[in-house]
Amino acid sequence: MNEQVSERAGLAGVIDRLKKWMPARFRRGAAVVPVVRLSGVIGAVTPLRPGLTLAGIARTLERAFATRHARAVALVINSPGGSPVQSRQIYLRIRQLAAEKKLPVLVFVEDVAASGGYMLACAGDEIFCDPSSILGSIGVVGGSFGFQELIRKIGVERRLYTAGEHKAMLDPFLPENPDDVARVKALQREIHAIFIALVRQSRGARLKGADGVLFTGEYWAGETSVSLGLADGIGDLRSTLRQRFGEEVRTPVIAPASGMLAGLLGRKSPGAGSLAALDGIAGWPDELISALETRAIWAKFGF
Repeated sequence: MNEQVSERAGLAGVIDRLKKWMPARFRRGAAVVPVVRLSGVIGAVTPLRPGLTLAGIARTLERAFATRHARAVALVINSPGGSPVQSRQIYLRIRQLAAEKKLPVLVFVEDVAASGGYMLACAGDEIFCDPSSILGSIGVVGGSFGFQELIRKIGVERRLYTAGEHKAMLDPFLPENPDDVARVKALQREIHAIFIALVRQSRGARLKGADGVLFTGEYWAGETSVSLGLADGIGDLRSTLRQRFGEEVRTPVIAPASGMLAGLLGRKSPGAGSLAALDGIAGWPDELISALETRAIWAKFGF
């Protein structure tokens, strides 16, 4: 009897030693936490500067939540915001998948999770950040330019034909109309209320700041964000997941299809390359404006 016990113990020891040389994916018992990166401006889509949209990230999220033996899903967020609609749609899809798969969602903020980027962070059951991360900016912003004096000085006559009293609202080549501004501000207040409700629902009793502080559009660094309840703690992905799931935790990065697979999924017809080049030349002013707008959004937070 003692010999059998000794043999089994010896065999177990050999197996344990062999496990160290086996690839992590073949080791039984190691926790799996798939990682999805959500980076960039949300909803700003041009051919050369694609932004984050639900259509672009949905399949990646579904793959992450479908990962075998997953114990949680980690989201790494680095976004200054953008479209409130796309932000909320991505948020809702994450929460739907989390409920369907019964998996917790852990969010790790890198440089910025502000405005729509913070809305994405709210999809997490817990939010972690770096001491130098920037979080918040719970508000709504919109802007335009006024060129009416410029075109008058250079002798350009504006000709605009509309059907509908407010169809030309906030036209940059017409003088600003106070009634139009009031309508835009009312629209912004409505969207702001939706944003506030989402944050309250997601963070609940963890919010520690007053409404007059949290929801003014202000933003804060990591430690202050934690003290206000906008985040749950200071921590990086690797250390936090190892502490929670063990030293051998696996963190496969789930990325969108690229390379040959992307080419197979989106084949171009003959001549499409030359047509795309022509489109690119014709559309360079739009690309320039998009690049400047994107840069301005990041610059607001010092990046």
